[in-house]
Amino acid sequence: QVQLVESGGGLVTAGDSLRLSCTISGRTVSGSAMAWFRQAPGKEREFVAGVGWSSGYTYYADSVKGRFTMSRDTAKNVVYLQMNGLEPEDTAVYVCAARATVVPKTTASDYEYWGQGTQVTISS
Repeated sequence: QVQLVESGGGLVTAGDSLRLSCTISGRTVSGSAMAWFRQAPGKEREFVAGVGWSSGYTYYADSVKGRFTMSRDTAKNVVYLQMNGLEPEDTAVYVCAARATVVPKTTASDYEYWGQGTQVTISS
């Protein structure tokens, strides 16, 4: 089993930055892919960014490319999502996810493990 705990959300103004963290515990996630998804009220869960745990290769949704950066610290077992240039449309609950294979996926149903999420609210 893998446990994921997110932190770092909050209320900020448009143009501000936030850094989310996802702390991983349980079995090793080497050979896994990690991702951030988000879900706004009344909307489906949407892929934001992903990283291969061993390779460090990152991939992003078009809506956040150039503004968000995902990274991982393999020594601390933490993944991060640095969010710059935040917009009101980025308001959502951000959730960390893990899947047990290295192949990156952008569909929520491909991930086995999920955190509880952290709320990010951007005021205009």
